[in-house]
Amino acid sequence: MKLHELKPAEGARKSPKRLGRGTGSGLGKTSGKGEKGQNARSGGGVRPGFEGGQMPLYRRVPKRGFTNIFAKRYEAINVNRLNIFENGTVVTPELLIEKGVISKIYDGVKILGNGELEKNLTVKATKFSKAAAEKIEAAGGKVEVI
Repeated sequence: MKLHELKPAEGARKSPKRLGRGTGSGLGKTSGKGEKGQNARSGGGVRPGFEGGQMPLYRRVPKRGFTNIFAKRYEAINVNRLNIFENGTVVTPELLIEKGVISKIYDGVKILGNGELEKNLTVKATKFSKAAAEKIEAAGGKVEVI
């Protein structure tokens, strides 16, 4: 079989509805739209969410809060996740992605202080919690804010 010989299996393709082609077709005259009414007209129908004049659901439910468009989103990791690196390594956000510790950087990386750190590392990140900075320096490492 060659590429130009390919064709769909028998019965796999359904022919489209041919509307308005006479009464014998079953879809003649009104083309399956019935008689008169909003949905029979060209451009007819109602917008999404319209409930016939009843107060729509999206207006009935109470609204709370807002989305702060200036919010910064930091990828947070704990210091115990840094134990995978060798002593003396300079840990950067790019290296964390490469090793699969984080998947995206967003607006930066924040190091949190949960767990213990056994390696002396130079950690470069956007933010550090106090506990994380203390633990990194206690293990003989350095903290650098980028």
